[in-house]
Amino acid sequence: MSDGLVSAASALIGDPALFGRVGDDGTVYVWTRHGEKPVGSYPGKSREEALAYFVRKFEQLASEIALTAARVRSGAIVPSDADQAVARLREQVATVNAVGDLAALAMAVEQIPPLIDEQRAAYATKKALAAQERAAQRVASREAKEKLVAEAEEVAAKDNWKISGDRLKELLDQWKVLPRIEKAADEALWKRFSAARNGFDRRRRTHFAKLASANDAVAQAKEAIVAEAEKLATSRDWVNTAKRYAALMNEWKNSGRGSKKSDDGLWARFKAAQEQFFNAKKADLDKRDSSNAANLAAKQALLVELEALLPITSANFAEQKRKFRDLLQKWERVGNVPRDQRDALDLRLGAVAGEIRIFEDQEKRKSDPSAKARANDVVRQLSEAVASYEAAALKAEAAGETKKALAARESAAARRVWLEEAQRSLATFS
Repeated sequence: MSDGLVSAASALIGDPALFGRVGDDGTVYVWTRHGEKPVGSYPGKSREEALAYFVRKFEQLASEIALTAARVRSGAIVPSDADQAVARLREQVATVNAVGDLAALAMAVEQIPPLIDEQRAAYATKKALAAQERAAQRVASREAKEKLVAEAEEVAAKDNWKISGDRLKELLDQWKVLPRIEKAADEALWKRFSAARNGFDRRRRTHFAKLASANDAVAQAKEAIVAEAEKLATSRDWVNTAKRYAALMNEWKNSGRGSKKSDDGLWARFKAAQEQFFNAKKADLDKRDSSNAANLAAKQALLVELEALLPITSANFAEQKRKFRDLLQKWERVGNVPRDQRDALDLRLGAVAGEIRIFEDQEKRKSDPSAKARANDVVRQLSEAVASYEAAALKAEAAGETKKALAARESAAARRVWLEEAQRSLATFS
């Protein structure tokens, strides 16, 4: 509030009658430089109450003038708005129906325009700085948006769907908080940004559509594998079924990867069927191992009896052969033995069987007429050869051919040895 306005308000506080009066008819007057001026009346009230009512109207206008001046000084109101406010205050002072120092009010209003002029230059500077700041912000915003668009286009070209998708969302959030720039430039950059996002979304949808189709094909293939595995779970054909499970495992690996949820569920079913089969196989093999151990002990005991049949002679051959056959029947009735013991047992059994077979061959040969005839023929031929070589030796000696006679006697001696062996062989025939 100006100094004149302050003094006027102080005077009113001291004595309102200095600035107006109330007539006998109740009309309230204010003193002006041009004389007395009626401002209104307050029917039904005392002179003091009527005068106080119009004084309050003066004080209200004075407070508005002071507040406007304070706002101008603080820069809270721009000069153009301040000019309009002063114009309104001038009109209000000129037309107000109030009791007080109206001249002081008018003077207080006229003290505001110089304040506005003081602020006008500062406001122009501030406005210029603000314009420069806005221009710099637009440049910075444009650069930031261009950088966002460039990164969005780079990210959208990649196939790392989760990481790229999340990054594009982050870039969109950053775009939203950036100030707008020139409309044409802003629309052009947004068009590129939107095109990058849309292109990425299309490629991602296409990828996952293909992936879903591939996953369906994988799931169908694995479903068939699992169905067969479950069907084989109760098989008791241990060897062939185990081989088939190995083949199914290879088929599973070669069928490719499907969705994690589908693969996990199908694998759980496959594994359960496989475990059911192999657990049953192990239980059966454990049972066999127990039985095989007993069988091994039985065959080892039989081997002791079988090996006791040796040595075989012509005298005991028939009896030993009968015992061998009885023991062999018992052997064959015994079940399987552990695999790592089979060869050693068969080797020991074969040694006894070989001895029996040798004597069987000898017995057969003794009763074979053609074999006996061949043996006779061999004895005859060797006897004739011995006689022939001895005659040749005598003849050579008579002729004085000592060397030839010696060779003939050596040949005769060799065939005499063969003849003795052939005669022993012939003697074995019955």
